[in-house]
Amino acid sequence: MEQFSIPGVGGIIEKGIDGIKHILVQARVKAEAPHENGLIEIPAGKIRAFECIFDTLRREIKEETGLEVIEIMGENASKVYESDSYKVVNFMPFSCSQNLIGDYPIMVFVFICRVRGELLSFSDESQDYRWVSLSEVKRMVEDAPQSLYPMHVDTLKKYIGTCG
Repeated sequence: MEQFSIPGVGGIIEKGIDGIKHILVQARVKAEAPHENGLIEIPAGKIRAFECIFDTLRREIKEETGLEVIEIMGENASKVYESDSYKVVNFMPFSCSQNLIGDYPIMVFVFICRVRGELLSFSDESQDYRWVSLSEVKRMVEDAPQSLYPMHVDTLKKYIGTCG
């Protein structure tokens, strides 16, 4: 039976703490892939049919973290085209990744964003939320990439490269 990739969206959530840029990471908790539990990831989730990718990012971040997205880099540059019974959004994510082998045939479009609000104390999808400095992210990527969810390793490398 033919199988298709599942579209998803993720967010690199930036926050300044004491003048130092940090991003939000979390430990993965997925019942359908228990061997991935505990891997460090960025908030991400699946895009519903006909749901705008930016709305998905807002929804997924809110569901997973409790935070409200207030800015998505590149959203203002996106274009919506309507014709007959079509409405199409053209967008440019920060990064894209696709599983070629593994448990889950997902393709993730990642955006950089900013949020407000307070982190959830508990979620059934993630745990151990924490703000990590870019130097700590760099150490994780360089010294322990196996501790990261594979979909996000090169995205985080790219992010670090653009920030410093």
